[in-house]
Amino acid sequence: MLLVSPEQIAAVMALTRIPHSVAELDAQVREGLPKSALKEGVEHATRSAEERRALLARIVPEATFKRRRDKLSPDESEKTERLARIVATARYVWDDEGDAREFLNTAHPLLEGRTPLEVALTELGARRVEELLWKLFYGLPA
Repeated sequence: MLLVSPEQIAAVMALTRIPHSVAELDAQVREGLPKSALKEGVEHATRSAEERRALLARIVPEATFKRRRDKLSPDESEKTERLARIVATARYVWDDEGDAREFLNTAHPLLEGRTPLEVALTELGARRVEELLWKLFYGLPA
């Protein structure tokens, strides 16, 4: 169940063609998102140039990213959307981009001392981070 809107996810990636449904967002991911979507998502998720380079390289190796002309592959696009979804959810929960960024980059005891960004690099990890964020939002015990 997606609790942040496709528009909020698209905003993190600065997509010019705004999806208004999950189906539209899925179609864009399958077509291949623009390279700029990954750069924007990484920008919103990190606090420094060093963190940006490291996260970008974990999603798409630097040499591969440079070789890409305009669009990411469907797999890279899926990872980009996942990152944007986590960022959009954190922004929604914290209601502040700076606080959301800090949360995403701070080790959390319920994530085995790893940062939410590290954990969210896999789909199951992203689901764990989303679950943690919604528990925080609703004040539920973790």
